[in-house]
Amino acid sequence: MLVEQKDVFYYVTLMNENYANPDLPEGVNEGVLRGGYHFGSYGPKEGRRVTLLGSGAIFTEVVLAAQQLAERGIGVDVYSITSWSELAREGVACEKSKLSGDTKREIPFVTQQLTTSQGPIIAATDYVRGVPESIRAFVPTGRSYVTLGTDGFGRSDTRAALRAYFNVDAASIVKTALGSLHYQPDSC
Repeated sequence: MLVEQKDVFYYVTLMNENYANPDLPEGVNEGVLRGGYHFGSYGPKEGRRVTLLGSGAIFTEVVLAAQQLAERGIGVDVYSITSWSELAREGVACEKSKLSGDTKREIPFVTQQLTTSQGPIIAATDYVRGVPESIRAFVPTGRSYVTLGTDGFGRSDTRAALRAYFNVDAASIVKTALGSLHYQPDSC
């Protein structure tokens, strides 16, 4: 920042949960800096598929959910979201540029990333749902988008119980994914 004379802020979020961070896949450095990257695919390549987005400590729950869905014969693409706000900020900049008549501006980065996956998109975070909602406008057209987060405060329980209560544990993510695969827009 100082050497390149860039006016930017970086932050680190500290948690009180010990978990092993998975290895970073090859070639994802740009995605890490731009807000998210494709972490991996699970299960069959053909047939029913879902896309899971996860961030922070809940990412481990997302990977576990992907493995459980794959065991049920459902293909899953998992994306690690390093910054919901960076994805939203870049998407808004693309929209703003488009409105001003700039034809050089590309499709938002998150849209490009998600276009390579299929099926309903489920986003899980240990932030409030409003955080992953910030990228809804940039989800590829025709794809359902469900956000799971920890809306509310003042609750006290074990980590596992709270994650189940807020529906951000692996079992809830699997249930949401299965429900999204069977969702019929006219059935409500």
